[in-house]
Amino acid sequence: MKRFIPFLKKPPVVPVIRLSGAIGGGGRNLNDAGLAALIERAFTKGKPAAVALIINSPGGSPVQSSLIAARIRRLAAEKDIPVHAFVEDVAASGGYWLACAADDIWVDASSITGSIGVIFASFGFPELMARQGVERRVVTAGTSKSLADPFLPQKPEDIDRLKAIQQPIHDAFIQHVKDRRGARLSATADLFNADVFVGQQAVGVGLADGIAHPVPKLKELYGDKVRLVPLGIRRGLFQRFGLAAVDTVVGSVEERALWARYGL
Repeated sequence: MKRFIPFLKKPPVVPVIRLSGAIGGGGRNLNDAGLAALIERAFTKGKPAAVALIINSPGGSPVQSSLIAARIRRLAAEKDIPVHAFVEDVAASGGYWLACAADDIWVDASSITGSIGVIFASFGFPELMARQGVERRVVTAGTSKSLADPFLPQKPEDIDRLKAIQQPIHDAFIQHVKDRRGARLSATADLFNADVFVGQQAVGVGLADGIAHPVPKLKELYGDKVRLVPLGIRRGLFQRFGLAAVDTVVGSVEERALWARYGL
């Protein structure tokens, strides 16, 4: 009944967006297209006092990480709404890119953050093919079309080319962190070599602002009567009942490999 009485002060509302999983273009991954409506609703429905992000992600696509973070920052600036990030198990690589979209970052004492770097990983099978008497036949128009072919021996020029591709992505990641964290970053720690930091370590080097959990911290910031409104991604019928397509199964394997890098 209180909401229908105009002169009673309403408690502050903080939408809570859960960003959990690997980041990428697949249907089961976090991506800008899948999150757009959710993020827009968090910032535009009613008059939120703030928006909270619950992040648990080992990373993934740098482009999708950038698009999601940019959307959050644009809406935060347009609506003049503060954003708070809370890290659960991991906010690494692209997951930390998302965390930096917030005005402050809070971690658990055991949270893993950082991994500010870029990785390319594949396999090579040339010796196996030779032993099995399999001949690889490749015809390309363009000398780089067979770049990092797993069925051919690794070539120094391929490594140089891949590093040249990775460098501007790494530079963009570093700039994003510097723009968002500013003077809070340690001037002496090597933060951009893809190291990870646990709990208080991340606070000490400026990648996070403190040890805190969502409910007590948001009550501390906005009062005991603050109303937290959870927002999550709505899964389709096939995803809810586990009727995954082949690409979803492959995506699941790739996601497990990302989590495994952090022992999860």
